[in-house]
Amino acid sequence: MAYAGLDTFLKGEPRDPDDLDDVDVAVFGVPYDGAVSNRPGARYGPGTIREASAWWAYLSEYKGALTNMRTGEQVDFDAFTVADVGDAPVFPMDHEATAESVTAHAATLAARAFPVMLGGDHYCTFPAFRGFLEGADHERVGFVQIDAHTDTVSESPVFGTDFHGSSTARIAELPGVDYDSVSQVGIRGYESPDFFEFAEETGLNLFTMRDVEERGIGPVVADAVEAAAQETDAVYVTFDIDAVDPGFAPGTGTPCPGGLTSGQALETMEVLGAHDAVGAVDLMEVAPRYDATEGTERLAAYLLVTFLERKFAR
Repeated sequence: MAYAGLDTFLKGEPRDPDDLDDVDVAVFGVPYDGAVSNRPGARYGPGTIREASAWWAYLSEYKGALTNMRTGEQVDFDAFTVADVGDAPVFPMDHEATAESVTAHAATLAARAFPVMLGGDHYCTFPAFRGFLEGADHERVGFVQIDAHTDTVSESPVFGTDFHGSSTARIAELPGVDYDSVSQVGIRGYESPDFFEFAEETGLNLFTMRDVEERGIGPVVADAVEAAAQETDAVYVTFDIDAVDPGFAPGTGTPCPGGLTSGQALETMEVLGAHDAVGAVDLMEVAPRYDATEGTERLAAYLLVTFLERKFAR
């Protein structure tokens, strides 16, 4: 039953990070929210996403091959194997030690399987991306960020250079990464006064919510991932749950009105999962205590299930 047994992602077998030779997808959690600037609680995200994912594991076991009623396609979750390696060690009062731990975990997994990270606040994407770059032995990696916020703050007078609002800025400083291979989708709210000039000067591929509303989510995401894949060896995808409108996903630390619908979020993962260049994915900033309905973590799990279905099970 979905509610019985260990809470691993999609009821995947618990494995050691070094024991993944026969595994397609390796999942790890980062229960850390020491780098947030608003409401804490994302430390509880990995556990609740795992618990919510059990429903799809139950369905696939109970019904065998499934029909995806959104796409009309037949999918077989037995076509790929998932292992859950548990959580990377975190150090609540030490973001540098936490970052080193996340990098080591991501690098170990990336050398052996397709890595999936469950967050945790969005700062953790920076060390995970760094680990993917190292472990997969790529020279250039593109970055697709589905998010309400750009996370391009170089330095904050309050939070310094390393917090969840600086993760993309830190990624863009890594060897093998340039802003012209970074794509951002769903951006809204407020940024610095000269942000559009910054995007133009750096080559950042910026797709705001207005672009989504005018063009549709499918074409926007397709353009975003193509831009990130141009002249890179692979693409890392990060999905901040606050990209989704808080009416659909209130369980997050920095909610912002006017975001993606659940349907648009699912279509986003359909497009990304189908692209051959994508080599890693994470799902960040789920803070379940702000959603009494448990709907946010269910959506987060469904987004990852949708992505993996398109990547491995079609």
